[in-house]
Amino acid sequence: MRPRISLFAVGHASSLFLALTFSLCVVFDLLFPAHAMYQTWQALLPGFEWLSWKSFLLGLIESYGYGWYFALVWVPLYNVFAARREKA
Repeated sequence: MRPRISLFAVGHASSLFLALTFSLCVVFDLLFPAHAMYQTWQALLPGFEWLSWKSFLLGLIESYGYGWYFALVWVPLYNVFAARREKA
């Protein structure tokens, strides 16, 4: 049996993880401004500014997109190497 990982499962799971993490970090920054990380988000997410609804939505979309980027690169690589190991 050939072990495979689902692209859609990993794509949605990693995207939702990153979007949730982004949201929690924004809440953390609002609650504890002395320990804010929004400068990091500005560097990682093009167009993100602190803080408006438009910018927050853009950050969510970009975080979700980064999750799919990860899945589109990692899952095929994993599946190729798992198939090679199975043949060996």
